[in-house]
Amino acid sequence: MEWVLAEALLAQSQDPGLLLRGLCRGEVSAERVETLRFLLQRLEDAGAGQGALPEAARELAAGYLVPLLHGRLGGPDLAPTRPRRRVLRAAAAALRSCARLAGSPPLAATLAEDALRELRADSTTGAEAALEILAAVAPCLQPHEDSALLERVVQAAVALALDADGPGRAEGAAALVTALGQGGGAALRAVWDALGSSGVPSGPGRVGLELRLLSALAEKLLPESGACDAGPDARRCGRFWRTVLAGLGCAEDALTRKRARYLLQRAVEVSAERGDACTCGPQEGTGPSLFWWSEKKKDELLKFWENYILIMETLEGNQIHVIKPVLPKLNNLFEYAVSEENGCWLFHPSWHLCIYKRMFESENKILTKEGIIHFLELCQTTAVPFSPEFSEFIIGPLMDALSESSLYSRSTGQLIGSGSPLGLKLQKFLVIYVSLLPEEIKSNFLLKFLQKMRNRHWCAVPILFLSKALANVPNCKTLGLEGLIALRDVIQCTMITHQILLRGAAQCFLLQTAMHLVDVEKVSLSDVSIFLTSLKQEESLGRGTALWTELCDWLHINERCFRPTSICGPDGLPETSLNVYVKNLVQEYIKSSAWETGESCFMPDWSEARLTALMILLAVDVEGMKTEYSEKRRIQNVLRIFLDPLLDALVKLGTNAYMPLLRTDRCLQLLVKLLHICMMKGSNPQDDEVSALLKSTVMSATESVSQFVLRRLTMHELQTVADLDRCHLYLTVLTELTNLHLKAGRKRGNSICRVLSPLKNASMQHLQEMGSGKEPTLGDQIQRVVSMATLAMVCEASALQPVPELDSLDAEPMDRFLSAFPFNQTLRKPCAEEQGQCAYPMESSSFFEESSSQGWGRVVAQYVHDQWVCLSFLLEKYHTLVPAADAVPDPVLPAIQMPAQTLRSALDTLSILPSEKVLPVFCCMKVLVPKLLISAESLCIEAFDTAWNIISSLSNTQLTFWPNLKAFVHFVFDNKVLTIAAKIKSQAYFKIKEIICKIIEMSAVKTGVFNTLISYCCQSWIVSDLKGCLSCAKNYSELVLEACIFGTVFRRDQRLIQDVQTFIENLGQDCAANVIMENTKREDYYVRICAVKFLCLLDGSSLSHKLFVEDIAVKLLDKDDLVSKTRTRYYENSLQHRVKNRIWQTLLVLFPSFDQNFLNGIIDKIFHAGFTNNQASIKYFIEWIIILILHKFPQFLPKFWDCFSYGEEKLKTSICTFLSVLSHLGIIIQNIPDKAPLLKQALLIALQWCLSHNFSVRLYALVALKKVWDVYKALGVEECSTWTTVIERSLSQAESMQGAGNAKKNWQRIQEHFFFAAFHPLEDYCLETIFYILPRLSGVIEEEWIAVDKFASFTDIPCNRESQWYFCQTPLRELSPGDWSQQDVGSNTSEAASHSEWADVQKKIIPWRHEGPDADLGLEFQDRAARLGKSVSRLIVVASLIDKPTNLGGLCRTCEVFGAAALVLGSLQCVSDKQFQHLSVSAEQWLPLVEVKPAQLIDYLQLKKAEGYTIIGVEQTARSSDLAQYRFPEKSLLLLGNEREGIPANLMQHLDVCVEIPQQGVIRSLNVHVSGALLIWEYTRQQLLKREDPS
Repeated sequence: MEWVLAEALLAQSQDPGLLLRGLCRGEVSAERVETLRFLLQRLEDAGAGQGALPEAARELAAGYLVPLLHGRLGGPDLAPTRPRRRVLRAAAAALRSCARLAGSPPLAATLAEDALRELRADSTTGAEAALEILAAVAPCLQPHEDSALLERVVQAAVALALDADGPGRAEGAAALVTALGQGGGAALRAVWDALGSSGVPSGPGRVGLELRLLSALAEKLLPESGACDAGPDARRCGRFWRTVLAGLGCAEDALTRKRARYLLQRAVEVSAERGDACTCGPQEGTGPSLFWWSEKKKDELLKFWENYILIMETLEGNQIHVIKPVLPKLNNLFEYAVSEENGCWLFHPSWHLCIYKRMFESENKILTKEGIIHFLELCQTTAVPFSPEFSEFIIGPLMDALSESSLYSRSTGQLIGSGSPLGLKLQKFLVIYVSLLPEEIKSNFLLKFLQKMRNRHWCAVPILFLSKALANVPNCKTLGLEGLIALRDVIQCTMITHQILLRGAAQCFLLQTAMHLVDVEKVSLSDVSIFLTSLKQEESLGRGTALWTELCDWLHINERCFRPTSICGPDGLPETSLNVYVKNLVQEYIKSSAWETGESCFMPDWSEARLTALMILLAVDVEGMKTEYSEKRRIQNVLRIFLDPLLDALVKLGTNAYMPLLRTDRCLQLLVKLLHICMMKGSNPQDDEVSALLKSTVMSATESVSQFVLRRLTMHELQTVADLDRCHLYLTVLTELTNLHLKAGRKRGNSICRVLSPLKNASMQHLQEMGSGKEPTLGDQIQRVVSMATLAMVCEASALQPVPELDSLDAEPMDRFLSAFPFNQTLRKPCAEEQGQCAYPMESSSFFEESSSQGWGRVVAQYVHDQWVCLSFLLEKYHTLVPAADAVPDPVLPAIQMPAQTLRSALDTLSILPSEKVLPVFCCMKVLVPKLLISAESLCIEAFDTAWNIISSLSNTQLTFWPNLKAFVHFVFDNKVLTIAAKIKSQAYFKIKEIICKIIEMSAVKTGVFNTLISYCCQSWIVSDLKGCLSCAKNYSELVLEACIFGTVFRRDQRLIQDVQTFIENLGQDCAANVIMENTKREDYYVRICAVKFLCLLDGSSLSHKLFVEDIAVKLLDKDDLVSKTRTRYYENSLQHRVKNRIWQTLLVLFPSFDQNFLNGIIDKIFHAGFTNNQASIKYFIEWIIILILHKFPQFLPKFWDCFSYGEEKLKTSICTFLSVLSHLGIIIQNIPDKAPLLKQALLIALQWCLSHNFSVRLYALVALKKVWDVYKALGVEECSTWTTVIERSLSQAESMQGAGNAKKNWQRIQEHFFFAAFHPLEDYCLETIFYILPRLSGVIEEEWIAVDKFASFTDIPCNRESQWYFCQTPLRELSPGDWSQQDVGSNTSEAASHSEWADVQKKIIPWRHEGPDADLGLEFQDRAARLGKSVSRLIVVASLIDKPTNLGGLCRTCEVFGAAALVLGSLQCVSDKQFQHLSVSAEQWLPLVEVKPAQLIDYLQLKKAEGYTIIGVEQTARSSDLAQYRFPEKSLLLLGNEREGIPANLMQHLDVCVEIPQQGVIRSLNVHVSGALLIWEYTRQQLLKREDPS
């Protein structure tokens, strides 16, 4: 319309300029501007560029169009977005025409210059207008005259188009660049140059923007042969290919990756079409080009790139079942990429690495794991040529991917503790890859590998397996000092994990790594010693372990190869000998600096003492390796040489009052560390001569050291807060010396005895003097703290000596003093002036608050703690004399004789003490609570609550939680407390029951809590039950009950940690962490082990024991019934399954204690459990216990026969339980003299159930018939001889079942099943069968398998029964799990009696009709639709893999509408689902429905294939046919995949063809119902066309 209007206006007006000016008047509108555009284009086409028109064009551009583009003109129509864009497009086109009509001077150049200035102003609105102007006038610029301007325009546009921070402007700039580039010529070259000068793309955002430009210009940059105006050839540019690679491997959005694939595919197609050789040149060094083409290798190159693009496209699906079949093509790519002749890369490795990077960064963790494993295996099976990119990829993306803990989980079917498949493959990969690296590269690679480990956060599991992989790298001297420092930093990274065993194991592996990889010529002994101190001796580097021996051997071999240090030998030359180094190290350590004088300064750090002690013991043990056993004196001499400086200093401590304080500190620290580190781990300490020599040497200095300690602690020499650390050091030394003398045999009058007595007297005197009421000074208060700490140490030392029970209060002076001491009396903080009066200016009040003791609050807390340590000693010493109430008028020992007051003080103390200091208070409560539970019950209950609040608040504090929990359990669950509480049955009793529930609840989130409780209770009950009376335990039987069934279902991350810990434990002594760290036995299964071992200790001949066992049994049966009622259907290995499993395991353990009278009361419950819907493992346990009952008590056989008398409809398949019992009749009746009636009854029952309509029931009945008949024939009974022919023919028919269905297979499987073929209920009755073998054979998850050695290793509860009770001695232990299991209807039953495909499975055995041919009693499926006259096709749709009822309902409706022959479902029960019915709208009534379980699909597909059907999979695979091209056979079977996983890999091989739906979008998948509907319609359409045109 506007074009017609423009023609009309030109026809009527003779002056175009006047006409243009007239159109500019009035309100702006889209129609007006478009008319103006058409008018200008008409003038341009007519060549009207003379006269006044050029000036009018300039005037129009400057006065109307440019302001309009800038938004300076407006109108009501410009507000909405769409009209505005219409106006702007028209204005830009008009401006382009004006530039062409303006003539000279060129208007385009002027407008372009103005627009560039607008762009530099960085205004969003102005930039958008400037881009519109540039897009309009840029095509009008002259290639030669305006080349500089054109280049500036292109550079500005490219810069904006690649600006990720300005998306609005980037869109317009990209359109401008595209427009310029599409013009070809100089503009295209300018664009290409600008892209090349913009630098390598950094970041996914920048890559996406650049790929957008490149893909838009692909036809120009990658021109076909003969293309006119061809621009630069992007194939020859390395930067172009780096951008494509970045898009393929790093881009986060699918569109960017699609653009990169398009450019790659375009380049390959152009190269193949043009046929000319090209290369982009090597990227770096002498490696292969990023892209090259040769006509001679065209076919190979096309095959390579075709497979490559296919893999990259398949990875977009992000589904493992789609991607896994394509992975073999990745192996083919590798074969193409590596030359067999010279073993070098033909294609740049970056292309392969892009594929793996895409897999590593997938959101699907299964795909990530598959990609990592494929990468690791590829490098193991083939020799990978060295490439810098490959090494960088390992250190970069691969290690980033390996940081995900979930990837290290076990594979399906892999046993617990067998190790992570990924971890083991990583180990093999690293060993092979490092060994193949060139020597000059190896060092740099390993250093970067360690630095990567150091520079990122790692969880416990990944860093463990990385460390283990490094430890297995063969010896190669590649790491220098920098590498050793990196290893030390990695060790620090391991310290952040809470899993102590994993942390220790990682340290062990990293130390082995250092010994294997460090070049000793590049590091000194000093460097090595610093590295060794980063290891924790209590977790990894323990003396006496295999790791310690390996370290000593390494030091021995390389002793004189280390880099010389600054320490010189006797001749003045640098010395590398280990002995000389250690000797000088000790001398330097003992020697004090000139400034170290005075009596008040900081105490040295312990790290230097630990380093020196460690190197001394290593050097001595290395010397022991050199020395023959006959030269033991040499070891003693070497140790003496090392320790001489220390001994000289220690001997002078008592007499030299002027020895520098720091020197004394260092000497005592070294003494303590030597005694701690020298303790042997993993061997007999009595065989350790070094330890014996060290201790004897130390004891020689006891006199001097003890006198020094006595003086320092009692002579007011400790005056500052920092001196409290020295006090702790002195008391630690004194404790060590006391222990040494005790182990050596204490003698009266020795130096320790001579010190302890004056020490405690002086401490008591100080405490008495300072209670006079005068204003305390800092020194006074510090001395008070020191004195109390000293008394606490004396009490702890005295507690180590056995003391007979006291029968009178004939107390020692210290006991009277401590008992009368005002407990909980806090220390007043001295005034600030006093704090500032320190011997040195550095010890100001700020030092007082920020010292190592961290303020006055911690000082007071330690003071109160030490008070209760002393009181705990007193209460334990006089525990027999503590009264039951405060009734003594003038107590001799107030704290002992006033227990209620003391307990109240304890509660007050708990309110002020920090959690790490409450342990001695709990110890005091253990003595007080049993005494006061009757007289002061409320006070005791308050003590329970207060203590529990402390414990619950500590649930995440590892270092203090476990000791405090143990102390809490000891005083709350003390046997006396439990007995008294149960006897009076008051509030305390119910409070204890409440705490039991809370502990069990806490155990669900913190493993090991319940272990502490049940272990202590069982041990105390055993000790108190020496007289055979379980007076206490019977009142808390629910505790034992909960222990028997305890165990949570762990989260996946918790299960992973448990698996890895078990793997480490299975390494045994090969991992030093196992030797050093004692197994705490905190796993959940130890709770059950403890309870079971306790129950095994009970004596059935004891009435109290018998009653206790019966009570537990009844409660277990009630628990089983409750679980069954709570959830009638439950999944395999769910919590309900596990609880029921544990219940019946415990009942089997208790069975020997059951007598007939007790069984009379519970036999009905046991039989009722047999009728309940249960998982296979539980059925086996129930059947086993029924067999044992009937064997031991045949009186219950009539009740057993009654179980078969119910109607079949009521019993369903639960009768299989009793038929399984019947199959073991030979064992049941072996002690019965008259067996014939029982055999006859059994045969009659078996024959009866052989006629059942249910296939599973018939199978079990056949097994029972065969087993009973074998017993009958073996015994030679004559009463049933008339049945011989019928039974023999029935069994013969079962053996010779015909057909290829499941019937014959199932008959063979059930006969070979362990429960019928190998299991003997009597001979296999042992703990190993109950807790390990039977769960393993019945498909229970590995977490529930408890190996019998776990029972033996749990020594908290003794063993009472003979070893035969523990171990299985029959072949059953050697069996592997079979593929048959008992299942009920509603679980996973494979009932298949409803369709013709399985008719041969469903033949019923009718014994009295064997004279004639067999009658097939299986009902054929009746096609209801055919009877109604409906047109039915030959299409079968199989939806057995689909889960969701909505999808199934929709498919049912679609199949019915298009007349499918049948719809195959995984379960017909889904038809009753409301969601199914809502979508099917009664289609199920008119469509044949067939039930085929997923497990039966392979047989079903084979059967249909034999009937002539073509099996068609609806799936995206490498060889899928396009739906638009595929022609469906008349007899077609469509197999639809699962909603999430698609078609499983095991079914793919049974397909004749895969068909996929062509797609145009980015998303790679359709809903399964939609996909099925499309294929069903396409099949129907093709069949309709065939009918219309039969030719």
